[in-house]
Amino acid sequence: MPDQPDVRRIAAVVVTHNRLGLLQRLLERLDQVPGLTEVLVVDNASTDGTGEWLAGLADRDAGDDHRTVPVLGRTLAINSGGAGGFHDGLEWAMERGADLAWLMDDDGLPEAGCLTRLLAEPDLDFWGPLVVDEGDPDRLVFPIRLPGGTRVVHRLADVERAAVDGRIEGIVIPFNGVLVTRDLVERIGLPRAEFFIWGDDHEYRLRAEAAGARIATVVAARVEHPSVGDLGTPMMFGRTTYNHSPSELKAYCMARNNTVNLRDYRGWPHVLLFWLKTVWFYLLTRREPGRIALSARAAYAGLRGDFTGHRRYLR
Repeated sequence: MPDQPDVRRIAAVVVTHNRLGLLQRLLERLDQVPGLTEVLVVDNASTDGTGEWLAGLADRDAGDDHRTVPVLGRTLAINSGGAGGFHDGLEWAMERGADLAWLMDDDGLPEAGCLTRLLAEPDLDFWGPLVVDEGDPDRLVFPIRLPGGTRVVHRLADVERAAVDGRIEGIVIPFNGVLVTRDLVERIGLPRAEFFIWGDDHEYRLRAEAAGARIATVVAARVEHPSVGDLGTPMMFGRTTYNHSPSELKAYCMARNNTVNLRDYRGWPHVLLFWLKTVWFYLLTRREPGRIALSARAAYAGLRGDFTGHRRYLR
């Protein structure tokens, strides 16, 4: 018998903030994706005209700008970060009856066939593509720690060699072109909006893992993404890496949210190991003692349940 068409409703959820040019580029690409039902854009209170441009989409679509895939936009009253944006967007997708949500930031660009290759894996709950450097497609933007050990790989070829039946089981890089099923959302809820940025996606994966979700990276599916610089900087004589960022906002949120995630999902020994790495990194690898103090304030706030401190670093 011929293959039956996929009748599931698939909503792409895109979170954007002050990157209208990148958003427009992404929407052009998504308009060519077969099987996609609609695109839901959550604008995090942009000040670059994004909200106004989204508000005008309905008028343009009714005129000469005929889109293959409908685009709906929603502008939030305040910037709630990626965490708040995906919380709102995933909830919106579920309210609109999506069977699958395809989650992505505005700066990623799915390669042709990405969604088709993801949908070819029917037995998963939370799965996604490899995220490759748009300037060097043979390199991963986000390094992957391979299952069953401590090896972290940065090159596409290393992941391809490690794949089993075209997949890396138990690993996914959210929220960069990942699919999540309605069933899983109903079981584990929405991303933690209070995290703002950094670690919200990892927490969602950990929550999915704890719920027994079937998780994987599909090696043949790719999303191109700009380089993020020093993510995964080697330390301790190359034995491990540290996610350093020049941004104080990202550093604050990373220290706070990672401490909370480790406490909740891995236990206090892992929290202590993370803090050993933090002190080592900013004393010996990249000497910035001030970052230790900033990170300590952030972690203490998170452990107390205070998720407001990042606001002082917003620009």
